[in-house]
Amino acid sequence: MNNKTAQNKMPEQVNAQLRWRCRRGMLELDILLNQFLDKQYLRLDDEQKNVLDQLLDYPDQLLFDLFLGHMDSSDNEVSNLVKTIRQSASA
Repeated sequence: MNNKTAQNKMPEQVNAQLRWRCRRGMLELDILLNQFLDKQYLRLDDEQKNVLDQLLDYPDQLLFDLFLGHMDSSDNEVSNLVKTIRQSASA
């Protein structure tokens, strides 16, 4: 594996932990979150990764409502990340 490929991959332990945290009780959330990990996670800065970690602590129904636009977060960083995740699903 060359250096460029190694830099573009998540460490296996991080990958496994994130994938486990993205497993939800709703199939729609599983798909949305795992596709986001595959497409966009490596593009996030450290602050955005911390916000994702915070977001993954939210209950499924709240995540579902945020992603479908039924509600907005009062936290601008969470709102921005939700928007990014929603946009990655439509790309």
